[in-house]
Amino acid sequence: MIVCVDVDYRAAEVVAACVVLRDWGDGVALRESVTRLPGPPVDYAPGEFYRRELPPVRAALDALAAAPHLIVIDGYVWLGPERAGLGAHLHASLGGAVPVVGVAKRPFAGATTAIAVLRGTSHNPLFVTAVGIEGAVAADAVRTMHGANRIPTMLRRVDRLARDAPRG
Repeated sequence: MIVCVDVDYRAAEVVAACVVLRDWGDGVALRESVTRLPGPPVDYAPGEFYRRELPPVRAALDALAAAPHLIVIDGYVWLGPERAGLGAHLHASLGGAVPVVGVAKRPFAGATTAIAVLRGTSHNPLFVTAVGIEGAVAADAVRTMHGANRIPTMLRRVDRLARDAPRG
């Protein structure tokens, strides 16, 4: 089971969404879920995005009926050599038991291990990093995800699910 997760921040709550896939190429989710955390989000601190994002991501994953075999996040696993990003912190918080693939939309200067993936007719790559799975394998998997556009269908879906969830 592959779980894609994304987070939306609002003034009075944080919404985390998950879409569950059986295979990388799935165009329709097996399940979808939305988890709400009351209260304002943790303030953003440069270089410490994980402090803001990790609690809602964990809450959304913990709300699932079954544990994922692999998690896909919107962001980086590694911000640089030996510099953990959200994905590496998530992997550690899960005891290193679940591989995490990060798919970022923008380059990050220090992320020298990120693999640029072009999809569809876009000339703007996605940037893939991973832990618990080889980076090249993760990049190939992202490349094969459903959808003809730059952003795979299921990553677009989880983003919309979080953003479009009714206000709590």
